Amino acid sequence: MTQQSTAQTTEKIFSLPVSRQITPYISQRQLDELPTIVVNHPKVRAAITLQGAHLLAWQPSGEKPVLWLSGNTPFKTGVAIRGGVPICWPWFGPAGQPSHGFARNLPWELTAHAEDDNGVILTFTLSQSEQSKKYWPHDFSLIARFKLGVTCELELEAHGEYSFTSALHTYFEIGDISAVSVSGLGAAYIDKVRDGVTATQQGNLTFSERTDRIFTAPEPFSVITDPALGRTIEVHHHNNTDVIAWNPWTELSISMADIPDDGYKTMVCVETGRVSQPLDAAQGSPARLSFTLRTRKLNG
Repeated sequence: MTQQSTAQTTEKIFSLPVSRQITPYISQRQLDELPTIVVNHPKVRAAITLQGAHLLAWQPSGEKPVLWLSGNTPFKTGVAIRGGVPICWPWFGPAGQPSHGFARNLPWELTAHAEDDNGVILTFTLSQSEQSKKYWPHDFSLIARFKLGVTCELELEAHGEYSFTSALHTYFEIGDISAVSVSGLGAAYIDKVRDGVTATQQGNLTFSERTDRIFTAPEPFSVITDPALGRTIEVHHHNNTDVIAWNPWTELSISMADIPDDGYKTMVCVETGRVSQPLDAAQGSPARLSFTLRTRKLNG
């Protein structure tokens, strides 16, 4: 099966008919079963589904797509989307069901928006409901704020009284996984491919096999160096304790219906996380997890 590229998939989103024009630069459109907020601004294009407040695309003007989005993912109600930035909350991985939490599978509300010459700001909110209580007993209010322009900022803010783990599970579009390197991850990591053993990274991370690592002492920002696309991507982490690096490689990609068989070649996940040390939300003291993304031309 030929892989539909991220560019083809995102172009489909940006060419959808407008259901509702919210502002000159912000509209709502229908992506198969999912209502989607689309940003078409002179400085940036972006798209976020109401389900999961899931950032599907962020593309500064004149640049290639920064986020990888699977051409095989179904845009169906209640089905997790493969690619973009899934919000994993209130647990990471298989700590509960569904895996990576329920926040990415439930409908959020667009509760605020603003725009100016530099870009747009969008705020989405998810609160406890009969659906959420099936998975988790707590009352909560979860706010996702996106500031989208030449940089991409996502802040997750959790209100209530509880502990949780979380990750902003970002999939990045790259030219060639075998040529990519990631710096700023720190040395110590938990190797999930090898049953959770702890190990030490020497130098930058490169990829030649399935990789699933939780780096537990990362630097404040990670840099993805991508010679094939001639750029670097900076991931500035805020309020995190961990950075997760993931690539499924050949065998796992073939086993996953929502990833093209060769999809692993053009994607890498570098995720801002709170996994090894949970976050605590308390009355009057919300918990936060956030990142800022920036691209730069290589040698430029």
